[in-house]
Amino acid sequence: MYIERAVEPVIKRLTGMFGVLLVTGPRQVGKTTLLQKLSGPERKYVTLDDPDVRLLAKTDPSLFLQRFSPPVIIDEIQYAPELLPYIKMHIDTTRRRGEFWLTGSQTFHTMKDVNESLAGRVGIVSLLGLSASEINGTPSEPFLPLPEKLLARLPQQTRLGLDALYARIFRGSMPALYAYEIDREAYYRAYVNTYLQRDLRDLTQVADEMSFFNFMTVVAARTARPVVYEEIAKDCGISAPTAKKWLSILVSSGIVALVQPYHNNMLKRVIKSPMLHFLDTGLCAYLLKWASPETLERGAMSGAFFESYVFAEIYKSYLNAGKEPPLYYYRDKDQKEIDLIIYQDGTLYPIEIKKSASPGRDASKHFRLLQPLTPGAIVCMAHDLLPLDKNAWLVPAWMI
Repeated sequence: MYIERAVEPVIKRLTGMFGVLLVTGPRQVGKTTLLQKLSGPERKYVTLDDPDVRLLAKTDPSLFLQRFSPPVIIDEIQYAPELLPYIKMHIDTTRRRGEFWLTGSQTFHTMKDVNESLAGRVGIVSLLGLSASEINGTPSEPFLPLPEKLLARLPQQTRLGLDALYARIFRGSMPALYAYEIDREAYYRAYVNTYLQRDLRDLTQVADEMSFFNFMTVVAARTARPVVYEEIAKDCGISAPTAKKWLSILVSSGIVALVQPYHNNMLKRVIKSPMLHFLDTGLCAYLLKWASPETLERGAMSGAFFESYVFAEIYKSYLNAGKEPPLYYYRDKDQKEIDLIIYQDGTLYPIEIKKSASPGRDASKHFRLLQPLTPGAIVCMAHDLLPLDKNAWLVPAWMI
């Protein structure tokens, strides 16, 4: 069963603008399925996961492009960056748009080669797992806590109670888990094994897969917390520089996101550590061995999972519109904190994330740190969209 993706109009638009389209993102988020769904019968498909095809691409790129002439989808381009200069020459010669559709699961390896070889010739789309809008089949747009936007969005959404929401948090966002009847634990076990044994071995200098798996688990336990490399390194038995390098691999692979702190000349006491969020809460729950949605909802990390889920939904709402997510957070040395800040068109929109059905009026008390004061939101488990005060609305999590 194909689930329509919100980013489809962006792909069509970029195909008409550039000779090359690159769709990046973690494995199994639906990059290939999406492109095959949008392609016509004249577009060929080839994957560099095939060792024989990969060998041809690496050793004789010119012959490869004769065999798989455009228009073509080339899957997992990171395995043969040798193709990129030849793709560039083809685009410069023909001047045709939409000739090459590329996918890459390892952006930390792919992007450098793409930027060097195809600058100005490639449109880039970042794809993550399914958003709530995609699962529900409702319109998607970048989230902003403006009252008029919230009120317009309200009737389009599917209401979820606490149990249903945590069932979705526990399940995660991988398309296969919604398209087929599939065992969740077996799926994530295979997913982690593929990531560790194929991508890390082939594309990084990580030699010890089990040490990296332990590192992933330690990082999962820190979702929705600021990054302290020394603490992560101590728990994993590695050095702080190694922890920083390995975390950059998870970021570039689309497994986690690091949210930078917002600061300006008025805010001198801000803490500079980035905030860490796992982008797929199902994978995070699997790594931490949570057995069910019920135990997760009642457990010590319930609030952290809720915060990372809300963050990921807002993050995906921008990616699915073809935009770089303009997201920050705020925390200072006096422990004053704003969970998320959207910075757009010179305006700061503060967002608090609370697993509560009835947050008190003090939930927005730190919003006044941002001047001038703008509309904000308390994303929570409220049953309905309601104003908290003149500067903040209670926004149910199922609306994001």
